[in-house]
Amino acid sequence: MTFLNELTKGFIKENPIFVIVLGMCPTLAVSTSVNNAIGMGFAATFVLICSNIIISMIKDITPDKIRIPIYIVVIAAFVSIVDMVMAAYTPALHKSLGIFIPLIVVNCIILGRAEAFANRNTVLSSLADGIGMGLGFTFSLIIVATIREILGSGTWLGFKVMPVTYDPMLVAILAPGAFITLGFLMGMMQMMKNKRSR
Repeated sequence: MTFLNELTKGFIKENPIFVIVLGMCPTLAVSTSVNNAIGMGFAATFVLICSNIIISMIKDITPDKIRIPIYIVVIAAFVSIVDMVMAAYTPALHKSLGIFIPLIVVNCIILGRAEAFANRNTVLSSLADGIGMGLGFTFSLIIVATIREILGSGTWLGFKVMPVTYDPMLVAILAPGAFITLGFLMGMMQMMKNKRSR
């Protein structure tokens, strides 16, 4: 695959949320607002890119029996960096995302890409995969969060976008709203894929 193919596959063809269905915990939990979605998306993207590069570089010297623990240590190092930087420079966002920042360590997308891709490909391909999957994850989170925030709060990025008379649907920012929104979006993605394959 070319660099461009690796870079773009995370948006539609192998979208982490809508197609591969990975990273559901942060998707359902932090997508109540677009601010949270952007913060989580960029944090996960940074970790994904950096861990993919390092894992691809050390894959030939990593003993097969202990590769998963080594991957987790590499991922945890970058998650710690993200956690400390967010705590220092964006404390409100850090507090809002809470436990889901440290949980990036065990995010299926990051560990899955390390095992399925970075472990078997070049550094350049792993970089492209990390960027593409990370941005695909971020893009998907923003879509889910946009729908939930507009319907549940009448706002987008904190700005009022619905008329004053709009009565927000509280269910949209609660857990059932997350499942319903995600289900509809996954269904739409599947319909688009089916139309293309005909």
